[in-house]
Amino acid sequence: MAKQSIVEREKKRARLVKKFSLRRAELKAIVENTGKTEDERYEARLKLQALPRNANPTRQRNRCALTGRPRGTFRKFGLGRAKIREIGFRGEIPGLTKASW
Repeated sequence: MAKQSIVEREKKRARLVKKFSLRRAELKAIVENTGKTEDERYEARLKLQALPRNANPTRQRNRCALTGRPRGTFRKFGLGRAKIREIGFRGEIPGLTKASW
C-alpha cells in the first residue's frame, strides 16, 4: 500500500492537469504557429513556462486504484498486477480468463 500522501499528490496533479489543459493547449498552439510574430510566440512561451509544473500531463503517474502501487499498473483496468490476479481469480473482472492451465 502506497503512502496516502503520495496518492493524494497524484490526485492533485490530475486536478491541475484538467484545470490547465485548455490554457496549455491554446498557448502551445500559439508557440507552434509559424504565422505569428516572434514576439507573440515568445510571450506565449513565457506564459507557458509560468503555468504550474504539476499542470503538465507528463508529471502524472499511473497508479493502482486500490493500493496506489505505481509500478505494474494495467491501463485497461487501472489496477496493479497483483490486484488483477486476485480479483481475476475470483471472477470479478468480466472477460478476463486465466491464460495458462
